[in-house]
Amino acid sequence: MKTAIRWSTKEVQSWLLDKGLQEYCEALQSVDGQALLRLTADDFKKPPLSRVSSDSGHQLLEMIETLNIENHIEEHKNGHANGHLSTEPKISVPNHGFTNKAKKNGMPNGFRKEMIPIPMPEPERSQNFPDEWIKTVVAALYALCCFIFTTIMISVVHERVPSKAEEAPLPDVFFDYYDRVQWAFSICEINGMILVGLWLVQWVFLKYKSIVGRRFFCIVGTLYLYRCITMYVTTLPVPGVHFNCSPKLMGNWEAQLWRILRMLRGGGLSITGSHSLCGDFLYSGHTVMLTLTYMFIKEYSSRRFWWYHWICWSLSVIGIFCILLAHDHYTVDVVVAYYITSRLFWWYHTMANLQVLKEESPANLLSHVWWFKAFQYFERNVHGIVPRAYQFPIPWATSWTIPRTFSWTWLPLSRQVKYSRLVNEI
Repeated sequence: MKTAIRWSTKEVQSWLLDKGLQEYCEALQSVDGQALLRLTADDFKKPPLSRVSSDSGHQLLEMIETLNIENHIEEHKNGHANGHLSTEPKISVPNHGFTNKAKKNGMPNGFRKEMIPIPMPEPERSQNFPDEWIKTVVAALYALCCFIFTTIMISVVHERVPSKAEEAPLPDVFFDYYDRVQWAFSICEINGMILVGLWLVQWVFLKYKSIVGRRFFCIVGTLYLYRCITMYVTTLPVPGVHFNCSPKLMGNWEAQLWRILRMLRGGGLSITGSHSLCGDFLYSGHTVMLTLTYMFIKEYSSRRFWWYHWICWSLSVIGIFCILLAHDHYTVDVVVAYYITSRLFWWYHTMANLQVLKEESPANLLSHVWWFKAFQYFERNVHGIVPRAYQFPIPWATSWTIPRTFSWTWLPLSRQVKYSRLVNEI
């Protein structure tokens, strides 16, 4: 394996990606290994590095310092020992029975070949990515409250939906070209459950699961809160005559309470028989979950798993198409749901990845969003892009359930031991 000083620009880019420092790739795209090792703290005070660094380059500089130590050790291994380099050829002279060979590394005779373990700790990232599980619990409670509030709002809006006899479905171009497929909505919900299951498994194995978890809860909670507003202010008629809406309760609050509890117990899914209410059309909650789970799966998994991303993308797209094919939502419901979900995901992560966008200032117009204070609370102590690192959720699982090679190759360890070989012959 080549030492860092001999890396090409492509190898530097690959190293940055492996270390989870993608934000530096564009700024250092023309830097080779030699130039990388010469970076100092002053370079991060000037553009372009000053624009992308969220911690004044401390994290990257620590890693560069480790590379410099490794490079220094490699030089010793290849002939530089105790600060001397011996280049003269081997000379044999009479020495009255004693052996006197000139050593390649200049070390005196009598030493044996040995392996010297030199601990080389990886730069600690715990200070940049603290767990802070209390914040994750707060975000989860926020999302739960938004889900409950959404369910209550669906029950309220259901009482306002005009009957099919009073008002026909609105014109929709998609419905004009595609006839309704009865089983399509079941396919949509099955795809959604698969994506949620895949995301849950992936999240369990994330190293920084607390940070990623609270991001998911914050975004999904906010999306369902927006959905409460849109479905209440604009009540659309049912998209098709196939809908079998539950009878209206006309102010019977006890019956409405039981209906809300039944919806919560069934997850609000039609496939479980818990959702028989009408009116929650603008915008589509199914599209929200299909889009959001795919975006989180792709964002927090390795780019090498392109096949995994394509499978999840296919599940998401087919699920969204089946919503329209089932005529269970207007096309505008799906379009608005995708637009709001994708933009909120991108805005939140852009703000989270750049330290300057976490500070309130006249130049930061994103600080005017209503959830900015909550965002600062959740992301204040997260510095930089969260690495796509994985580990077993149970500490002892690494040593007992997987081969050693797998744990070193795929699971980032907090501390590793590197070795330097001093070649000494008798």
